Amino acid sequence: MCPGVESDKPGDCPKCGMALERNPAFAGGDDGSAEEAAEVRSLARRFWISAALTVPVVFIAMGHMLPGGDPTAWIPAGWGPWLEFVFATPVVVWAGGIFFVRGWRSVVHRSLNMFTLISLGVGAAFLYSAAAVLVPGVFPESVRQNGVVGLYFEAAAVITTLVLLGQLLEAKARSRTGGAIRALLDLSPKTATRVRGGEEETVPVSEIEAGDRLRVRPGERIPVDGAVTEGKSAVDESMVTGEPLPVEKGEGDAVVGGTVNQSGSFVMRAEKVGAETLLARIVQMVAEAQRSRAPVQKTVDRIAAWFVPAVVGVAVISFFIWWLAGPEPSLAYAVVNAVAVLIIACPCALGLATPMAIMVGVGRGAETGVLIRNAAVFERARSVTALVIDKTGTLTEGKPAVTDVIPADGVGKDELLGLAAALERHSEHPLAAAIVAAAKENGTAIPEARDFEASSGGGVTGEVDGKRVVLGKPAFVEEHGAEMPAALAGRLDSLRDGARTVVAVARGDTVLGLIGLADPVKSTSRAAIQALHDLGVRVVMATGDHGGTARAVAAELGIDEIRAGLDPAAKREIVEELRRGGAVVAMAGDGINDAPALAAADVGIAMGTGTDVAIESAGITLVKGDLAGVAAALRLSRATTRNIRQNLFFAFIYNSLGVPVAAGVLYPFFGILLNPMIAGAAMSLSSVSVIANALRLRRK
Repeated sequence: MCPGVESDKPGDCPKCGMALERNPAFAGGDDGSAEEAAEVRSLARRFWISAALTVPVVFIAMGHMLPGGDPTAWIPAGWGPWLEFVFATPVVVWAGGIFFVRGWRSVVHRSLNMFTLISLGVGAAFLYSAAAVLVPGVFPESVRQNGVVGLYFEAAAVITTLVLLGQLLEAKARSRTGGAIRALLDLSPKTATRVRGGEEETVPVSEIEAGDRLRVRPGERIPVDGAVTEGKSAVDESMVTGEPLPVEKGEGDAVVGGTVNQSGSFVMRAEKVGAETLLARIVQMVAEAQRSRAPVQKTVDRIAAWFVPAVVGVAVISFFIWWLAGPEPSLAYAVVNAVAVLIIACPCALGLATPMAIMVGVGRGAETGVLIRNAAVFERARSVTALVIDKTGTLTEGKPAVTDVIPADGVGKDELLGLAAALERHSEHPLAAAIVAAAKENGTAIPEARDFEASSGGGVTGEVDGKRVVLGKPAFVEEHGAEMPAALAGRLDSLRDGARTVVAVARGDTVLGLIGLADPVKSTSRAAIQALHDLGVRVVMATGDHGGTARAVAAELGIDEIRAGLDPAAKREIVEELRRGGAVVAMAGDGINDAPALAAADVGIAMGTGTDVAIESAGITLVKGDLAGVAAALRLSRATTRNIRQNLFFAFIYNSLGVPVAAGVLYPFFGILLNPMIAGAAMSLSSVSVIANALRLRRK
């Protein structure tokens, strides 16, 4: 509840009195689950013992009200009050002692809270009753009924037991909200195999330093972020990318800690360790977001600042009014109603309303690859009306692929593709990799190329089977003396109209054919755009590509508006233009080229694999890089803010109605008074209802 409070050891928060929780971002991978379990066990022990002792107290105090005779008639005269005192004392003093400690601390720290009211209410009822048993002579005749001072041990014991039950349920609920962080921490292995001087040794991951060489065997999780130095393997990176297929890794390729090595064994060099790894940064981000405060919490804080003192004031006023003007025994009525006011007004539900929803919402997002930077993002994201998105890597795969192989007359497709792959196998250009991959997938034989040369003019040259081969942009090929046949020239225009990147292949002075490439649209993009439209969000594509490509992609996906040929500054201007027009703008990009626009947007959404820039620059990071995550993030933000408002309504309406009834405003008209035990049950029930409502977000 109080994110600003930090301690280097377990204990209670001096502001709200709740148990402090381990911060997993700074705990060396310890998520605090052991401490949570110990807290739950302690509360459970206190609750069950107090419940067992409370039953006879209630039985003795209220048995005479049961139909069919008084079952407590066998208790010797005068023993009943003493038995109540004996059974109630350990309940209030031992089991409920934690409430008095927290209540006293709240006074010392001048931060009145729910435990202030609980300790005042329970303490008043218990001390009044204890005095009536131990020193009954101090009470005037006016407070006696049939010569006996009324006892409220059952109220003190039942209230203590109910509050313990509420605390136990809260502790278990908070443990469930931490499940997302525990799941993330479980992805990190505890040990690694370090290679030094030709010898291998198993060491804790915490001892690994940057530069260490590590052996990763099949089936093991990669311990830290780094790069492969020896061997090759396939790595399951679905934790990061969301892609189900394993990724081939060889010498020089980057690997991410927490991902799973599947087939081969390799040696890697550790580059980022400890808190610098991607997984550690994600854990830290989730932990900080769960402890952050939504803007609406400021309003709650202002109300809480005067709420508890106001309740104490109402209880004092109620006490004196009943004592001075109430029916006999007036002092007893005064004590009972003051205690009822203090108990029913406990602001535990008010304090839980926002933090519980934020913790559950952030945790649920983390489980689905939606990382929320802080609680304020929830409130901004729920109002988004326009989304600006990049094309490459956001709507498309970001990986070009061969779509068309068009040979000239007399040339076979395999021959054309094989010659192209022979040259491109020596190139590092992304288009080259796509052509080589297409040849391999097609089973095309790839001949050897010699005298390979890459040109800055847009193509490559080399010698295949003793003949000069040129590949590149059509203009580049023609510059090298090759003539484009009329039939191919017509196909060239149609490929360009279809947003294809076209390369030509020539041997000698003859163009052998054309190869068209395109960056395919992600299979999930169409459904994601439709989901955004269903949420009432206008989608604007802002891309650096030429207009033909942008129009083709937009037509396929149903995008509302296109802005093409843009640089990063122009993207930022589009965001600002939309904001000036009254839209609440979210920007989704890769977090690097789009950083200016991400910063200018009301909500920045970083796509991709959670790079440093993405995590730092965006309010939301979609670890899996899927546009569907944008709609998921917006739905989650709307659900979470709606949940917070529901919780606050439950808390406010409960207190607003409960306090006047407890003070006795209905007694003159209807003869209705609120028993402190009923007040305690209602107070605990309100907390449980808020918790249950917040936990509904786990199913979103």
